[in-house]
Amino acid sequence: MSFRLRFVISVSLACVFAIACLAQNDREQAWSVLKQGLENSNIEKRTKAVADLGLLPGDPQALDAALTALKDPKPEVRAAAAQALGEMSAKNAKPELTAALQDTDPSVILAAGHALLALGDDAGYDVFYAVLTGQEKAGSGLLGESKKMFDDPKKLAGLGFQTALGFVPFGGVGVSAYKFFTKDDTSPVLAAAALTLANDPDPNSGEALAQAALNQKKWLVRAAAFNAIAKRGEPSLRKTAVLGLQDAQDEVQYAAAAALIRLSDIGSEHKGKPARAHTNSKH
Repeated sequence: MSFRLRFVISVSLACVFAIACLAQNDREQAWSVLKQGLENSNIEKRTKAVADLGLLPGDPQALDAALTALKDPKPEVRAAAAQALGEMSAKNAKPELTAALQDTDPSVILAAGHALLALGDDAGYDVFYAVLTGQEKAGSGLLGESKKMFDDPKKLAGLGFQTALGFVPFGGVGVSAYKFFTKDDTSPVLAAAALTLANDPDPNSGEALAQAALNQKKWLVRAAAFNAIAKRGEPSLRKTAVLGLQDAQDEVQYAAAAALIRLSDIGSEHKGKPARAHTNSKH
């Protein structure tokens, strides 16, 4: 090998090593910045930094940081940690998230329930069932005191619009509809719970949605329940959709009509009759 070739190779290796060192230094600098946020005494800044951990799936350091934040004294931070663990697909965190269902703050319980669903654990549905119905599923494991928080309208309203919107895409209900509701209204949280139950395989949730669609005082919740009924795709709920056509609120009528069409199509297909194509009930 000529001297010139050895020199070129040496320079190339040195450049590669230098670039790797720079990349490592940049990463360490980034973690230093993020750690400052995670340890910040300002609750809002700390919460934002914890939430951003959800952008780092598969990163052991981020996982440890999120699990640590799940024990933070402030519920805002704990809720952000639970949400981040779900976004990180941190299946190893299921025990900690299950334990978080016993938290003393409803926002943390909701976040933990949502995270468990993101990790494929149907136990998360128990939380949203309790929110929508005010009742606990048999064997759900929610503590009595935790469940009572969901029976308190003031506590539910305190979760606010942003909390509910952060958990579930409202789809056909329309985000603009929420501008008509005050921060003291429980409707967004109940609507979020209804839409979450769309994919719960438990038939009790189907019945809970039917009851909410017909009996909830807030039209937003009734509309969300009919949206969930459509997504569940259970022909047995067709009669509920028929009754929804008589709702006093136009938006609820539209949701009921869409649910009825979808369930009718699914029922026809089950009978072997031709029907328009429909999408899978789970999204």
